[in-house]
Amino acid sequence: MSNDERTFVMVKPDGVQRGLIGDIVSRFEQRGLKLVGAKALQIDRELAEAHYEEHQGKAFFDDLVEFITSGPSFAMVWEGKDAIRQVRQMVGETDPAESPPGTIRGDYGLDLGRNLVHASDHEDVGSNKREIELFFDENELLDYEQVIDEWQYE
Repeated sequence: MSNDERTFVMVKPDGVQRGLIGDIVSRFEQRGLKLVGAKALQIDRELAEAHYEEHQGKAFFDDLVEFITSGPSFAMVWEGKDAIRQVRQMVGETDPAESPPGTIRGDYGLDLGRNLVHASDHEDVGSNKREIELFFDENELLDYEQVIDEWQYE
């Protein structure tokens, strides 16, 4: 589809440890988004600092870096019409207590510091592209057609 966009999503160490990768992937698939890249990884300090660069200098920066490097994460790139905004809506608010039921954080999250998943900012398309490039080489992202697309989009 010509108006597809891609967005970066990551199940953080708390989501991996709680065994929620499959549930989270299923939600995006059931929504109709297409998985075009995925990998499990242990994020090192350098990658973590680059990922959270917009928070550098803030009081919570070191805690973010320490947490995201504390265990394995699962990075993904999803594709679909209006994918960035759709994914952000599905993920919910940063604070799970403010996320409505039906969102990932609203259904599974309990604590601001353990909010399970990261999704690129829908208001800053540049940060989305930067995050995809941080975690994936171009040859790690697939380009393929799904037969179901004609049943999901006009």
